[in-house]
Amino acid sequence: MSLAFPGFEQKSITVSSEDGPIEIACQIGGSGPALLLLHGFPQTKAIWHQVAPELAKHYTVVASDLRGYGASSKPHGKPDHSSYSKRSMATDQYSLMKALGHDHFFLLGHDRGGRVSHRLAMDFPESVNKFMVLDISPTLTMYENTTMEFAKGYWHWFFLIQAEPVPETMIGANPEYWLKNHMGRHAGTGIFSPERWSEYLAGASNSQGMHAMCEDYRAAATIDLVHDRADREQGKKLQMPLKVLWGEHGLVNKCFEPVDDWKKVSSSEVSGRAVPCGHYIPEELPQEVITEARNFFS
Repeated sequence: MSLAFPGFEQKSITVSSEDGPIEIACQIGGSGPALLLLHGFPQTKAIWHQVAPELAKHYTVVASDLRGYGASSKPHGKPDHSSYSKRSMATDQYSLMKALGHDHFFLLGHDRGGRVSHRLAMDFPESVNKFMVLDISPTLTMYENTTMEFAKGYWHWFFLIQAEPVPETMIGANPEYWLKNHMGRHAGTGIFSPERWSEYLAGASNSQGMHAMCEDYRAAATIDLVHDRADREQGKKLQMPLKVLWGEHGLVNKCFEPVDDWKKVSSSEVSGRAVPCGHYIPEELPQEVITEARNFFS
């Protein structure tokens, strides 16, 4: 069971998929328009512990674990990595919101959750009213503009995509060392409470979970790029207003132009700015996220 948010109900909802039934763990709280929160790697919905209760004063907040993460199902990846394509992971979340009675909702995603949100907004545009993303540019943009600086800073992108079971075995030898190295180099580990750190370490220490996380990255370097290029060739773009925030101390700020990058895949208004932190914006600057989200989704 995940770290509980005050006043929230913890649920597990079964959704259908090409991989069979998938259990999506979530926490639900508040009232008002629906807002779906999606976390990043190698974390869980616990990243929203300071953000979700405040947003729940104005929205019906659903914070869920992505497929493969936290308390959600972790099917073994298929050879084509489609089990962890952003299309499959986004369909889980769309089905979750439908099952909860939300045909239309706002969407806020950090890191990998932002990539799932991007695909969700592309594949189900009639359901996503507005879309806010934290500390990423589109996946295809980032791969097509990889530099030495980016590859050195985000080397895990190229390590985790190696063939099974190479990264799984190496990380499995010392999950805590991996986690401290990975998360520490982006923002230090002092921003994570002992409870949240334990939850993230449990995920990295779970062999099925670590395999799923590797598959998430393998999909991003293969089948996700096929889907993204198909959108580009067909002229398909995001249709809803989009806001992007990114950490001014992070690699996205050094290597990319997030507002311009998102404008290239959008036919609607795109706004955003850098904020004074590293990669883990919801945990480094929770009040900033709360204020920006309320202003944008109002």
